[in-house]
Amino acid sequence: AAHRWLPFGTKLKVVNEKIGRSVVVRVNDRGPFTRNRIIDLAKGPAQQLGLMSSGTAFLSLHRLDSG
Repeated sequence: AAHRWLPFGTKLKVVNEKIGRSVVVRVNDRGPFTRNRIIDLAKGPAQQLGLMSSGTAFLSLHRLDSG
């Protein structure tokens, strides 16, 4: 996952509250550089969260550790 300021290696539980799915990802890149976006997910986690058709969604992030 890409996040602007969280340290590399930080693990996050990303939850799509609308459909009740979650996935654990690790921050390994910087970004997103698009306004009003907090996290950018790889294709696999995005598919697991049901984001492939919409491309964006409101998600909740839960920090699990700091790497």
